[in-house]
Amino acid sequence: MLNPDILLSRLVDRAAAWNALGPRDRAVLLRRCADAIVSVAPDWVRAGCAAKGIDPGSVLAGEEWLAGPMTAIRGVRLMAETLERLPDLIPVPLLTREDGRQVATVFPRGTFDRMLYLGMTGEVWIQPGKPASRARAYRGERTGGEGCTLVLGAGNVSSIGPLDALTMLVVESRVALLKLNPVNEYLEPIFAKAFAPLIDAGFMGIVRGGAEVGATLCHHPLVDRVHLTGSRQTFEAIVWGRSEEERARRRQAQDPVLAKPVTAELGCVTPILVVPGPWSDQDLDFHARHVAGMVANNASFNCVAGKVLVLAGRWPLREAFLARVFAALARTPGRRAYYPGASDRYGEFLRRYPGAQALGPAGDGVVPWTLIPDVPAVRGEYALSTEAFCGVLATVGIDAAEPDEFLAKAVPFANDAIDGTLSCVLLVHPQARRSHAAAFDRAVSALRYGGIGINVWSGVLFAIGVTSWGAYPGHTPEDVGSGIGVVHNSLMFDYPEKSVITAPFRMWPTPLWFADHRNLAEVGRHMTAFERQPSWGKLPAILSAALRG
Repeated sequence: MLNPDILLSRLVDRAAAWNALGPRDRAVLLRRCADAIVSVAPDWVRAGCAAKGIDPGSVLAGEEWLAGPMTAIRGVRLMAETLERLPDLIPVPLLTREDGRQVATVFPRGTFDRMLYLGMTGEVWIQPGKPASRARAYRGERTGGEGCTLVLGAGNVSSIGPLDALTMLVVESRVALLKLNPVNEYLEPIFAKAFAPLIDAGFMGIVRGGAEVGATLCHHPLVDRVHLTGSRQTFEAIVWGRSEEERARRRQAQDPVLAKPVTAELGCVTPILVVPGPWSDQDLDFHARHVAGMVANNASFNCVAGKVLVLAGRWPLREAFLARVFAALARTPGRRAYYPGASDRYGEFLRRYPGAQALGPAGDGVVPWTLIPDVPAVRGEYALSTEAFCGVLATVGIDAAEPDEFLAKAVPFANDAIDGTLSCVLLVHPQARRSHAAAFDRAVSALRYGGIGINVWSGVLFAIGVTSWGAYPGHTPEDVGSGIGVVHNSLMFDYPEKSVITAPFRMWPTPLWFADHRNLAEVGRHMTAFERQPSWGKLPAILSAALRG
């Protein structure tokens, strides 16, 4: 690794130049990065497949296309489009709710989004009492500062680290050093090519290394802010110390190990709230596949993987739905547990829940999809307070039969008894939503999550880039929860509270995160090329591939 002093000195020396660079000139650099990402995308995908035990010629390779270069290119393009409009802002419809909160409709962004994401809409809700202002780093004097932001990248989804760094550069107007996680540091030479326009200009750096390198960089005098995506344990070790005793002592004395501002996205025990309603057999089958996809995507090493299935205990279709979820997961081939510690975490869940039902064989590096039935709906329960980060799905019954009753109990349960505020999902039949509209609106408003998916996996909010991504506001370094701050946010809202994405109850064609998608790799390749520069000529290939999914 290049000497940290030399690397950081160069970045800090270029901070003034970055702050002096006009938005359109910044956009030019981003567009060049998008070109470079396209050129390295096949290598990016092959490297990810090799590390995760995926056949690069298989359908499953589509996950690496979509979560890697496609999402990265889309994020880069959306940020460039915003920069190209500044000082004007891309207009978005804005409404004020009865409670005074403002809500911006930000998705779909034009005809292409409408055609590729059929029926989906996305909103950014603004924090109560705050204006729907945007792009504060570009209003008058820049607020980026003269120091460098250290970005500690995640090891699971390959686009996380680069997009976190780009958020610091573009939205926060700060030069950034990205330290890759040891789990995916094999991507360093690929990222060096993909982001060469920014790296060569001295505005961004990329390094690899373990915890010792990270600690050295965190405490380096030229680093004045840190952002990380990872676990709460990592945040605690960085900010408060490595042992429980040291953390308690330092909290008591208000004496953190690292006193610099630290923002973070730290995961969540993501609940899936299933609102009772008049579901048909086709509805039950579709959403059983939907839940299986939320669990199995990326071998369940996602901070938004479905972890707790919350059902109305007196819903007549409860057992039928659970049986279908069980069957959908059982049909899903096991995946290599590539993320360190998965077997140990899985073993601890089995120790605590001997009634857990494994839906496939363990061994040979595979942690099987596993259902934990009838977990008590009690705050502090292990499955509700511990992110498994492997293919475990707990089920919880709420004593309710009707939508109003269920929502009135399930929302405070999710808010108060399930750990984390990053992500949750609501599955609701359109008839139940219409007939209980007021209760449903109250529920969405009351949910304290930074990302909410209505009839759609909340992970889509991460990929579409135009929404904010991060924990619900209010966490502090002393009680960090799912983290502090947001990333992505390409429309540059200053005070986002949460983002909400809504989809039709039964989406068509097969959603890209469904584990049984039959043509995912082809869709991923075409969408990656499309996102660089959307055009009508590229659309038929995507639609044709998607229809064969």
